[in-house]
Amino acid sequence: MENKTVVSEEITIKELIQKVREWSSYLRSKLTVIFLAGIIGAIFGLTYSILKKPIYTATLSFALEDEKSGGGLGGALGLASSFGLDLGGSGGGIFTGSNLTELFKSRSMVEKTLLSPIKLNGKEISIAEMYIQNNKLREQWDEKPSLKNIKFIPNADRRNFSREQDSVLGVIYNNISQTNLSVSQKDKKISVISVDVSSKNELFSKFFCEALAKEVGKFYIDTKSKKARVNMSILEQQVDSIRKELNGAITGVAIANDNTFNLNPALNVRRTPSARRQVDVQANTAILTELVKQSELAKVTLRKETPLIQVIDRPILPLPKQRFGKVKGLFFGGSLACFFTILFLISKRLLKELES
Repeated sequence: MENKTVVSEEITIKELIQKVREWSSYLRSKLTVIFLAGIIGAIFGLTYSILKKPIYTATLSFALEDEKSGGGLGGALGLASSFGLDLGGSGGGIFTGSNLTELFKSRSMVEKTLLSPIKLNGKEISIAEMYIQNNKLREQWDEKPSLKNIKFIPNADRRNFSREQDSVLGVIYNNISQTNLSVSQKDKKISVISVDVSSKNELFSKFFCEALAKEVGKFYIDTKSKKARVNMSILEQQVDSIRKELNGAITGVAIANDNTFNLNPALNVRRTPSARRQVDVQANTAILTELVKQSELAKVTLRKETPLIQVIDRPILPLPKQRFGKVKGLFFGGSLACFFTILFLISKRLLKELES
């Protein structure tokens, strides 16, 4: 039994070697076909590398400001809170790390960026219009009356858009967020974040990258400093109100003193209005002094909250471009053509053997 097994294995190996030789001989006989297919594939690859437009990438990097209250300011905020006033302090950590990167990719921020104004060929248009021109979308809309006359005016009110405009903006947002926009943070310990925008148009990559950073920065600052701005506005209104009351009380004291000038000392009751006004002046002076202190603290807090995004590097023309090289086109085109030709020839012969 062992001898039979050995013989069987030897026969199988011999058959395998014979098969390999047969296939090698068959493929060698088709070298001309494979070679011609490789040449044709290389030509197609070269043509593709010439016709394919390069991809331009605009990169903008920024750093997040660490929110540390500090000793002096922290003590001042504690003093303000003892009087029942909340001056804002920290805006919280809702936009730290990955949350901020997601903010860059949000539909709201991308659409606001698309509606930002830019100057192109001496005309002011929106970035959305530039995207439509670059991708020749209007030529595709000629047969669609509902889309033919759609325009995106710079800084237009998003709430007044039609259903068709919403649909077009949604498609543009999906295309940009999935293929053109990338936001990354190299390390969680490093607070530097990079925004990359890639497209076939160099100016579009630059304009969109800068406009997106501007819109996100504006939203970020407004959100983080909103509480401090509201409190500062309330304090300023209170300061103005108390100052008016104080001025009125001072005027009242003067009027009361004029009315009691050379008054008979026996008639002290006539001096009561002047005394009351004097108390109002003292009380309003104390209140105004404290409110002015709190108002100044609120201004310090607001300055602490803004700006919260510090741009490090901006995209500078000419932008780095990624191109499909001619040598790469020749190599990949020829290799793929040879591979599929060999695969086709093998499949064709196997089918013939199965049929026979």
